[in-house]
Amino acid sequence: MVRHRLDDIDRKILAELQSDGRMTNVELANRVNITAPPCLRRVRVLEKSGYIKGYHAELDARALGYEVTAYAFVGLSSQAEHDLNAFEQLVASWPQVRTCHMLSGDVDFVLLCVARNMPEFQEFITRNLTSAKNVASVKTALIIRNSKNECGVPMPGTE
Repeated sequence: MVRHRLDDIDRKILAELQSDGRMTNVELANRVNITAPPCLRRVRVLEKSGYIKGYHAELDARALGYEVTAYAFVGLSSQAEHDLNAFEQLVASWPQVRTCHMLSGDVDFVLLCVARNMPEFQEFITRNLTSAKNVASVKTALIIRNSKNECGVPMPGTE
């Protein structure tokens, strides 16, 4: 995919949408000091170029009954590409896992998991994760509180 070359207005558009993806095109245009039609064209180009991958609502896990959020650090017995792919496919089928990242170093994957309560989380770990094929080790860390939760990437020059 050929990337569109970003200018200052594109960067402002990305920064604004990253902080509030629900704003109208008119509001976005006002925030970046251009008129609505070229703003909409720019947003479409940014989407087509792959800079904007989607729009999502940020949900309150606790309000929805998910009291436990934790990281699971997973070591595999084999790091052969087909074994890594098989693990990633398995993880994709578990709704409790919200993000999965392959890492370098002592741990192969880190998973961000949610559960309604500790018994549900423990059951997920023992029934699904530790018993999964090729999983050699699992260590978990419960999240006590969240001090910062910013999505996306820093957009220098748009502050």
